[in-house]
Amino acid sequence: MGLKYIALNVCVAVLFALFARWLDSPGVEIQERIVRDGVDIEMYAPGAAKPVRAAFVVLVRNSELLGMKQAMRQIEDRFNSKFNYPYVFLNDVPFTDDFVAETTAMTRANVSYGVIPTEHWSYPAWINQTHALECRQSMEQQGVFYALSESYRHMCRFNSGFFFRHPLLSDIEYYWRIEPDVEYSCDIDYDPFLFMSRRGIKYGYTIALHEYPETIPTLWATVKNLIASRPGFVRHANGMAWLSEDGGDTYNGCHFWSNFEIGSLDFFRSKEYLAYFDYLDKAGGFFYERWGDAPVHAIAAALLLKKEEVHWFEDIGYYHNPWTNCPQSPESRLRCHCDPEKSAIHHYWASCTQSWLALPSSNSSQSAKG
Repeated sequence: MGLKYIALNVCVAVLFALFARWLDSPGVEIQERIVRDGVDIEMYAPGAAKPVRAAFVVLVRNSELLGMKQAMRQIEDRFNSKFNYPYVFLNDVPFTDDFVAETTAMTRANVSYGVIPTEHWSYPAWINQTHALECRQSMEQQGVFYALSESYRHMCRFNSGFFFRHPLLSDIEYYWRIEPDVEYSCDIDYDPFLFMSRRGIKYGYTIALHEYPETIPTLWATVKNLIASRPGFVRHANGMAWLSEDGGDTYNGCHFWSNFEIGSLDFFRSKEYLAYFDYLDKAGGFFYERWGDAPVHAIAAALLLKKEEVHWFEDIGYYHNPWTNCPQSPESRLRCHCDPEKSAIHHYWASCTQSWLALPSSNSSQSAKG
């Protein structure tokens, strides 16, 4: 009996020694293997609380289901199958059962579907709808894109001043806008939400363009009136130089193309942005002209944010007809399938990216003089 007891103890001791050696071996450094950028990878499991309260925000119609599935397949394959951030789908009418079923099936992440409140997708009381119709007809004669479309104007107004107020986004800090039919041509192996949050970045883009001036004939005059009525509104003097090449007299049309944007909802919920949007909204240009959410967002970002709070996601390959952003580095060829020579960065119409990057940093001596 004594020999058996001794033998058992020896066996147990040997097993413990072997187990300890196994734990010390490189192949079982489990904690290191489940950490990405200092975050436990379990936080990226489907349904888990993410390191940043963030979501994809999608304004889409039921008729765009196939294009939406294509965009989801791209973003899932390139990014979200690893990170599992939730989707929030918004529509001015209820989503169909087919839309819900087929988009839910595209991802393991949580998915929510919401209807836009009527007051956020309708004519406000101060708009003269007869005059608005006359303006649309006049723009049609001028050959302006979407000249006659009422829904396009409601969309631009909603994206300018209301999307961030939807109840489904009440606990969300950062959003990533996705539209149907877009393409993502590069693997994204890091978390852009976490990247922005850690660095205090409030707005991210891939392409910056010049706006069609015929769609916004009085937008800049309205912005100048706002600035004159609110001393101290402009926080980023260098941003004015990006928007205007004559000291603020006229607007050069530079804007961040907002069909791709990753941003801080706290920025849009700020009292400064809300006052800015309310002033523009009361002016009527969303309906009497065709003010887009892209120049509205960009003007606010340029005037209210520091250069360092706006980030060009040069490394994210992205296509929305007719423009593409394609990374230029040789290393990107290993994770992208886009043609770098066709990237918008090479075209004058999209030269606003280069002019933003050329601005002095906020803590430079030139900035201080401004």
